[in-house]
Amino acid sequence: MNSWDVIVVGAGPAGLLAGGRAAEKGAKVLVLEKMEREGRKLLITGKGRCNITNSAPIGEFITHVYPNGRMLKKAFSQFFSEDIIELLKNYGVESTLERGGRYFPASNSSADVLKALLKWVKQLNVKTQCGYRVEKLIVEDNRIVGLKANGQIFNTNNVIIATGGMSYPATGSNGDGYELARQAGHNIIKARPALVPLETTGKIAQNLQGLNLRNVKAVVWINGKKAGEDFGEMIFTHFGLSGPIILTLSRIVVEELHKKSKVEITIDLKPALDEQKLDLRLLRDLNEHGKKKLVNILSFWLPAKMVPVFIEILEIDPQKECHQVGSKERKQIRHLLKNLPFQISHHRSFKEAIITSGGIPTNEISSKTMESKIIEGLYFAGEIIDLDAETGGYNLQIAYSTGWLAGDSCVD
Repeated sequence: MNSWDVIVVGAGPAGLLAGGRAAEKGAKVLVLEKMEREGRKLLITGKGRCNITNSAPIGEFITHVYPNGRMLKKAFSQFFSEDIIELLKNYGVESTLERGGRYFPASNSSADVLKALLKWVKQLNVKTQCGYRVEKLIVEDNRIVGLKANGQIFNTNNVIIATGGMSYPATGSNGDGYELARQAGHNIIKARPALVPLETTGKIAQNLQGLNLRNVKAVVWINGKKAGEDFGEMIFTHFGLSGPIILTLSRIVVEELHKKSKVEITIDLKPALDEQKLDLRLLRDLNEHGKKKLVNILSFWLPAKMVPVFIEILEIDPQKECHQVGSKERKQIRHLLKNLPFQISHHRSFKEAIITSGGIPTNEISSKTMESKIIEGLYFAGEIIDLDAETGGYNLQIAYSTGWLAGDSCVD
């Protein structure tokens, strides 16, 4: 008889943690994965390095999660950053702490993280079957009694759906889980790309392609009003803007683009200097190099690659000698250094989104157990839930913690 105490759908970080925890409590566990191997998406996280988690304490951590980070208090109190670090350490993966509280494996290899998790679940006798796509949940009297996958019936009273969202669909997260949840009577908040690069109009970004900026401030303007800002690192691409601060701000931008709002991002290249201090610096440099041409001292204030772009925008004669640059022109230079503008036309697709916003509404899931409030014995974990966070290891921790809580709750 094909009967199991717990069946987990999806063998990513949320699914593996759910299966492992249920097995630790003595359950007979089956994990079904539709791809040919487990953890495909985990392998590409952190550009293949795997940003395991973040060192932020729970109170601060939940402020980086949207739209309802408080929903994770119980999950985080049961299994948090120090717990995943310890679990991985027990299976041979040492972690190192980098700036921004980001933990990475010392080996810089996401494959090592996946190997450790697979070793852990295997040791607990969790059975993983790849190449199995779940077609439907079997529900009787509002209770899970099994599921159908690849035409076979699997009997169980507990199903944990951990299929991911829709980002990086080539790894298997193409929205299948939403359909299963819909069958069970759940609503789905429209999935949108989150932590996604942004496309700009014009050729400025294209001309700066490959240029990486550190310690800059990006500000989002919606219909002329300031809507958010972030400080740190960004990169110019052939289509527009990317990098950590752009990805973080994309959450605001994606929503507004779908509302057809006018969206602009300005880059402050000198966030450490206010207008007055920056003006004094410009004045000093122009005076000290009075006989030099303006084009030759722009590189004092800018990366070399930006100089021709600046000249084009400024419309000041680059051959002008510095002592001839007046206060009006200096104001232009100052304004551009503090407000380099980009009109945002689109966001990139799910293929390039790190995470998905939307999914199962948090008010349809018990925060104490991760169980559906509609169907008994049905649980959710990871990206399929309408929870997404900023870049920095936060999203993976949501996956581990919700997986752990679901696995823990479904076994008495």
